[in-house]
Amino acid sequence: MDVHNAFLHGDLAEEIYMSPPPGLRRQGENHLVCRLHKSLYGLKHASRQWFAKFSEAICSAGYIQSRANYSLFTSKRGESFTALLIYVDDILITSNDPARIAATKQFLHNHFRLKDLGILKYFLGIEVSASKKGIFIS
Repeated sequence: MDVHNAFLHGDLAEEIYMSPPPGLRRQGENHLVCRLHKSLYGLKHASRQWFAKFSEAICSAGYIQSRANYSLFTSKRGESFTALLIYVDDILITSNDPARIAATKQFLHNHFRLKDLGILKYFLGIEVSASKKGIFIS
């Protein structure tokens, strides 16, 4: 999965101001500023605020964040085990229960604008292919 405009989802915990972008200034108004309510790309807080927003949302769905790797979230319900791995705005979901994958995708779609990239082929420069014999990683 790929999150569309991920950094724009982050809420700002502090007051941050910026100069208005070109085209929004009226002639003679040179000292105006805009207060940001949401994070922007290029803002040093952007990635942290996006990850905080994502973590809060996925944990509210019953996932537990790993202490060994903060980008890994897991959920166990009965015999069903689901793992979710996030890297910036790319999300990998796997489970032994296809219904849990579908439910997790739907939950994420309800909170963020996502693009479903289908079955895993590449992730972080790693090629992945599956067969009846197992999974091949290259």
